[in-house]
Amino acid sequence: MIRSRAFASALFTAAALLGVGVAPASAQPAATATSCYGGAKTLTYHYSSAAVSYGTYTTSSRCDDINMRLITDEPGVYLDACVVFVDHTSKCNNGDAYTTHGTEWATVATDVKDGTHFVLRVHAYDTDAQNVTFQIAY
Repeated sequence: MIRSRAFASALFTAAALLGVGVAPASAQPAATATSCYGGAKTLTYHYSSAAVSYGTYTTSSRCDDINMRLITDEPGVYLDACVVFVDHTSKCNNGDAYTTHGTEWATVATDVKDGTHFVLRVHAYDTDAQNVTFQIAY
């Protein structure tokens, strides 16, 4: 009986030692707890006949891509956007092409390395885009 108590005690001790410092599988470090979109920056575009640049910004580990969405209740309002990686070029990504963006999150640039410096270049899709609030997440 003494042996079985000693054995049981040793098992409980070992189990306790193995469990020390082990976090539950669902626990996340504070840095990753903020989602990509949770760190979004809100900006406003004012109509211009030429493209308007925002930034320079630096990508973070929060997002793998540079993302954009419009915040508007006006139907049919869109903005065209591109990213300029300022440490390497003065032209837009994707062959110097713009992509059109609405109220859903969409990527402006994909698979961007952390610490990359960029400018977001925006112009109106059409004259309906006078004063448009939008967000970027990077």
